[in-house]
Amino acid sequence: MQERRTEPRKTLISYTQVFDLYGGYLIGYLADLHLKGAMVIGSKAITINFEVTLAIELPDLPKVKAARMTVPARVVWCQKDISPDFFNIGFEFKALPDEQKKVIQAIMDNYEFRRDMPSYPAKPPSATRK
Repeated sequence: MQERRTEPRKTLISYTQVFDLYGGYLIGYLADLHLKGAMVIGSKAITINFEVTLAIELPDLPKVKAARMTVPARVVWCQKDISPDFFNIGFEFKALPDEQKKVIQAIMDNYEFRRDMPSYPAKPPSATRK
C-alpha cells in the first residue's frame, strides 16, 4: 500500500489518554502523532468516517500549561492491532489552530520514541596471535 501521508509520523513513548469529549469515554492511548492526525490504540473498533471531538490528556510539556487539548477529528481507518484484544484507530484532525499545532509539535519533540543508534567508539583492531 502506498504511503499517502504528507507529514512525518512520530511514535510516542508517553502514556497519553484519548477520550471522546462528548461521549465521555476512553477511546484509547495515543500511539503516534503528526500535525494532520494520530493513531490511537483502543479496546474497541470505531466505524470509519465517524466524527468525534477528541480530548487528549497532555503529558508534561515545557512552556505548556494546558492539561487537555480538544480536537475535532474523523476516523479514517481502524484495524486489529498485533495484540488481538486491541485496535489501531487512525484519526484525521479536521481543524487545528496554530496554537494546537505548537502543542502537538512539543509532544512530538519531547516524547518521540527515538530509534537512533548510539555512536559507540570504533573497536580497536584485534591482536593477531603468533
